[in-house]
Amino acid sequence: MRGENGIAFSMPGGDVSGAGPARPVDMAHLARQTMGDRGLEQEVLALFVQQALSVRDRIVDADVRERLFLAHGLKGSARGVGAFAIADCATAIELQPEDLSTLKRLGALIEEVRDFIAAINR
Repeated sequence: MRGENGIAFSMPGGDVSGAGPARPVDMAHLARQTMGDRGLEQEVLALFVQQALSVRDRIVDADVRERLFLAHGLKGSARGVGAFAIADCATAIELQPEDLSTLKRLGALIEEVRDFIAAINR
């Protein structure tokens, strides 16, 4: 984001916010959720990745009821950490749990978030 004076503020990882591709995790949202505690951010992201990978590994073979349960839980967690693309995809799964293309997209988004989190934790 740019301040009122037009200066871009530095973001975690040394990037400058502003126009450009959206990050897989909204780090500003996460910082608000964790009150800026970097250690807590890392812990929360690690737990989220574990949950997301578990959901990814189970959701395709799950029956509709379990698929809805998995998608709903992931949606809430994703919103909490700022992984809004995953939350939106999980919402789409809740609306159309039989749509295999949405399930594939969820897997790709989870991989993207996992890679992003690994990169910022180096």
